[in-house]
This record gives sequence, C-alpha cells and structure tokens, in this order.
Amino acid sequence: MGLSELGKIDEVIHGRLRLGIMVYLADADTAEFTELKAALEATQGNLSVHLKKLEEAGYVSITKSFRDNKPLTQAAITPAGRRAFAAYLEAIGNLIGGRG
Repeated sequence: MGLSELGKIDEVIHGRLRLGIMVYLADADTAEFTELKAALEATQGNLSVHLKKLEEAGYVSITKSFRDNKPLTQAAITPAGRRAFAAYLEAIGNLIGGRG
C-alpha cells in the first residue's frame, strides 16, 4: 500500500476543521451551528467557510430556520458524506497501517 494511498485522501475532508466537522456529524448526524462552533472551538466565519465547502461537495446539508424568532442553522451529514468519510478513514488506515 504505502504512498499510493495518498491519492485516495479526500482533500475536502482532510483539513483540520472539516475533518472535525465530519467526525462530529458522523456521530451526531445533525448539529446546530452554535454547537459545532463550541465543540470545534472555531470562529463563526471560519466554521461557515468550511461548512460551505463540505456542502458544495455534497457531504453535509445545511438547513436554515428559526427558533423563537432567532435564526437556527443546522448541519447534517449526508449519505454521500458518510460514504466519503468511511473511504477517507480507510485510506488513512491503509496509509498508516500498510507498512507492516
């Protein structure tokens, strides 16, 4: 395996904050923006940019609504996002574990 696995690393997921979002959503399925912001210790702007990139890739869906007359943004992992994340984890595992 070795270095050939590098080409299988999904660069959309591989960024630190995007990886954190995917890890969080893989466990929670859906999370509010403020929940993600706190859990990942991200700024509002930075989190927005990375969520948008994941949304454009089809890995997360963003839903905007209101709760008690306040804006509510929620992110959810999509089936395509779950598959991409599983493939990412497999490629990383092969990259690190493939040297035995």
